[in-house]
Amino acid sequence: MSQLFNYRHLYYFWVVAKEGGMSRAASRLDMAVQTVSAQVRELERALGVQLLRPEGRGVTLTEAGQRAMQQADVIFEAGEALPSLVRERAGSGPAVRLALGISDTLPKLVVRHLVQPVLATAGLRLLCHEQDFDDLLGNLAVHKLDLVLADRPAPAHAGLKVFNHAMGSSALAWYGTAELAVRAKNDFPNGLAHVPVLLPAANAAVRPQIDRWLMRNGIAPKVAGEFEDSALLKIFAAGGMGVFPAPVLVHQQLLAQYGVRRIGAMDDVVEHFYGISTERRVVHPLVRRMVEAVRP
Repeated sequence: MSQLFNYRHLYYFWVVAKEGGMSRAASRLDMAVQTVSAQVRELERALGVQLLRPEGRGVTLTEAGQRAMQQADVIFEAGEALPSLVRERAGSGPAVRLALGISDTLPKLVVRHLVQPVLATAGLRLLCHEQDFDDLLGNLAVHKLDLVLADRPAPAHAGLKVFNHAMGSSALAWYGTAELAVRAKNDFPNGLAHVPVLLPAANAAVRPQIDRWLMRNGIAPKVAGEFEDSALLKIFAAGGMGVFPAPVLVHQQLLAQYGVRRIGAMDDVVEHFYGISTERRVVHPLVRRMVEAVRP
């Protein structure tokens, strides 16, 4: 190791990458932005490579920066975990950390289904972050997250090295309270035109399929609400605000948790689910278990 290499410089780089920008890192470190920037430049000078490049109001990792970040994660996340590990009582197992990014358009009951294979893990510490899809990919790229769960694959991006893992799919059906279900079931699917309808927001990956299905069936829906948060949509639906489409994968949970009834199926409308990681071959044992659980 070069004598010029300094672990303090590496730590400042790690914080900048985690925070996504010099200003946020400086705030976390309680230091001047210029000082943090100078420390990162010292690290780049010692290593002989550029680790960060400007992007918008923040920074993004170069290819060399991604490799450095992987090693820094191992070093400093182990360091951050050290106090709690030392304090653990004899015989108790270490905490197993799993940081998930949840796309705000992904049904929350589906999230629970996808995470189910690891929930019984001893010492599990599950961290869930719900954000806009693009923000999640950014945080994944700088290794703030172990996996992103979404209703769409990550698009090809020259500056973003991530990999898509198919996590299953589900047909959709219409659901509603008992009163609305009776009205909508009458001459289904035409009966949907006579009840208020709640829909996922336009940015949901499955929304265009729903719109085409309604159009094919000649239904001009009375849209009473559109929601980015699927859980919020179901809460309003459970209160009788309108009928709604949902994955049949979680049919039993829908009935038990929200007290709704199934109205009818949406032929040929399928919602797909994806796990997105920074690795083609997943290393994190819990992420690997989740991905392998849905393979045929």
